[in-house]
Parts: sequence; C-alpha cells; structure tokens
Amino acid sequence: MTLSSQVAAEQCVALGVPHHTLEVYPNRDVSLGHLAVTRAIPIRDRRMVGPWCFLDRFGPLSFSADRPMDVAPHPHIGLQTVTWLLEGEILHDDSLGSEATGRPGGVNLMTAGRGITHAEQTPAANSGRLNGAQLWVALPDAERNVAPAFEHIARVPVIETPGAAIQIFAGSLAGGTSPGRFATSLVGADIEFHPGHTTEFATDPSFEHALLLLSGDADLEGQRLVTRHLYYLGTQRSSVALRSEAGGRLLLIGGPPFPEPILMWWNFVARTPDEIAAARADWEAHRRFGDVTAYQGPRLDAPALARFARPNAVS
Repeated sequence: MTLSSQVAAEQCVALGVPHHTLEVYPNRDVSLGHLAVTRAIPIRDRRMVGPWCFLDRFGPLSFSADRPMDVAPHPHIGLQTVTWLLEGEILHDDSLGSEATGRPGGVNLMTAGRGITHAEQTPAANSGRLNGAQLWVALPDAERNVAPAFEHIARVPVIETPGAAIQIFAGSLAGGTSPGRFATSLVGADIEFHPGHTTEFATDPSFEHALLLLSGDADLEGQRLVTRHLYYLGTQRSSVALRSEAGGRLLLIGGPPFPEPILMWWNFVARTPDEIAAARADWEAHRRFGDVTAYQGPRLDAPALARFARPNAVS
C-alpha cells in the first residue's frame, strides 16, 4: 500500500467559474462533541471559495450550566483560522501563550504556519449564548511554513449604508478594510440588512464569492435566500445587490480562485500525504506543535491515517 492510499485526505481544488453564476449547495450537519454545527464548505461539489477552505456555522443556542464549546488542544498546519461571533464568547488559548476571549464585533485570527496548538472553549464568565462561524483560509505555498502567530482584533470596521451595516472581518469591502494580516487576497464580511431596503456594494470581478444566510430574509437577483445553503456567485461580478423585507443577516466570503490544489486531513492543510503523515507523527510524539499550558485537561489524539478524518468542526 502506498503512503498516498494510507492517508485518507480530502483533496480540495478551486473550481472557480470564469463568469458570474448562482449555484446553491445545501449544507450538511456535523457534530463537535455535543455541539451541533452546519458545514457549508468543504462539501462534495464545492471545496473552496477563493482561499476559504472551511466554513462551519454554529448556533444560535442558549445554555445555562453547561459549556457548549470545549475543544481540547489540537494541532494545525498550513492555514489561518478565523473565529467570528454573532453572540456569545469563545476563549482562545494556544501554544504561543496567547489568550483572548472573542466577542461579537471582533475577530480571532490564528496563523498556523508550520505548526501550532490551540484550544477553544466557552469561558466560565459567559452570556449563556453561542452563535457564530468558524472559517479557515488556506495559506499559499510560499507562506504555509511561516512561524505561527495570533491576532485578536477587538472591533472590526463597520460600514453603515442606507440599506445595511457591513462588518469587515477579512480583507476589504465597501470602503472598509480589516486590520487582520492575511497572506492572500480575500474578503470576509457580515452584512446586516435594514428592513425594506436594498443594499448594493462593489466587488472585485477577479474574485469568486459566496453567501451564507445567517438569519432573517434576503433576496439576490430574484432568488430568495434560505438558511443552511451556500450560494456561490462565481467571478466577473463588479457589484452585488441584495434586498431584505423584514431584515436579515448573512456572511459574504470571496477571493481569487486558489491556484494550488490542497489536501485537508483532520486539522491539517497540506500538499502531499507525506506532509500529513509527518505532521501527525510529530503531534503524537509531542514534537513541533507545543503545549497549551492554560488548558486544564488532556489534548486530542490524532485519528488513524487510513481513516478519513474530516476537518475539526470549530477549531
């Protein structure tokens, strides 16, 4: 058996459509322990949108004594994680010694590079709410082995228009630019519509874009958007116009079609099965990744290489 067949990684190739389109992809349900999440990408027919290679939606949910999120320390390579909250709090700890509580309006951005360990959990002091999204950005080949880093941005730019409030958590849109440092061109925005209004904003025609409705209602080109579906818009759009009757909220992601095939296995984004096998061996041997000393409890074990392991749901 070759190493390639032993490592059951998921190949993700950009399928950028060279024109604008409107394609609809149902999300699928997955779980992270007791936390139910909805995965928008990767799915069978749409692996990436620009450099975005992972998008999970969790919540909205209310809780009391339990902590709905408790993701023990685990490793990453070759990507950046983006944690965006609509409600609630998530405590981030990592092997660099970073500690930050993410809250609505801010963003936690972690660059894994050649290797990092982190944990995410609901903090003891919390609002009893959890509602948000977890996204990954694939690092390009020239940047994927950089030193790991972490940024906590307490407040991202907000652009107020007659029709919507636009929060930019990655890249640039509508005249606003996120201060987060990314290794590739991209956009990530949270758009909250005012009832009975249409909002239109300019987009880069070289980007492919996708929309995910979070709540409420929204309409694009006569198509009523619904939750739990990803709407892929293709490229060659110089603007996007959306309307909401009762008010709604959605995520917009995009970027140039990613020029490199990637392999995703567990929490790793790599290029070859050998890299995945080496990263797994280093994790199991307590090499490369470091420890999250702030976390009380055991870390996660890596799954077997030959078993297909989907990316960790909110990591």
